[in-house]
Amino acid sequence: MAAVGLGQAARTTPAGALPANMVPHPREELFTVLVVDDHPLLREAIAARLLQMGAGTVHEAASMAEARARALATGPCDLAILDLGLPDGTGIELVTELRSQGWPRIVVLASSDDPYAVRAAFQAGAQAYLLKSASPMVVTDGVRRVLDGGVYADPSVAPVLAAGTRVPGTDNTPRELSGREVEVLQLVADGRSNKEIGEALNLSALTVKSHLSRIGRKLGTGDRAQMVALAMRAGVIR
Repeated sequence: MAAVGLGQAARTTPAGALPANMVPHPREELFTVLVVDDHPLLREAIAARLLQMGAGTVHEAASMAEARARALATGPCDLAILDLGLPDGTGIELVTELRSQGWPRIVVLASSDDPYAVRAAFQAGAQAYLLKSASPMVVTDGVRRVLDGGVYADPSVAPVLAAGTRVPGTDNTPRELSGREVEVLQLVADGRSNKEIGEALNLSALTVKSHLSRIGRKLGTGDRAQMVALAMRAGVIR
């Protein structure tokens, strides 16, 4: 078993070298992992934990650029664990890229329980959201769940997911917004015009206006600033 940096050759453990009860899912072969985090000590600790769990090879990267190079060199691994706060890009962007390249299982590692980040990670295709402050047991549980084909949320962020994308309107009655409506509101919050929002989402300006009208009816206000304020208060956008 070995953790492997970008410039290192992969070393693997012969099949059967670990007791069956240490392998976290029913596979005859050991699983492969890519760990992406810009903090060496944390990255090494995660790699060590994965090797103890039965990983055959753990590839490491400290940035988006290194992760892309590693992904290109190895092809999809069984699992990827990605930091959200990378120095040259967002982990959410990397989740989307890896999923589009056929990576089957992705765990997001974050230092924050920001509701927007939690929802964005799962919407991008991650199967788990773990906090860096999580105990080794929580990390192990999350990884096992994902390797078994499930999803997992750190216990402290589970309430965020339970709340979904409900936003209390002006009458304080929670209203469910669609994923597209949340995307539109986020771009409104970023100061984009209807035309710019349409270009970003590949929609016509008329369709964007229609989305905003529907959001306004749900929240009880036609004022863009108030819609954004209500959504921010609910933690749906930031």
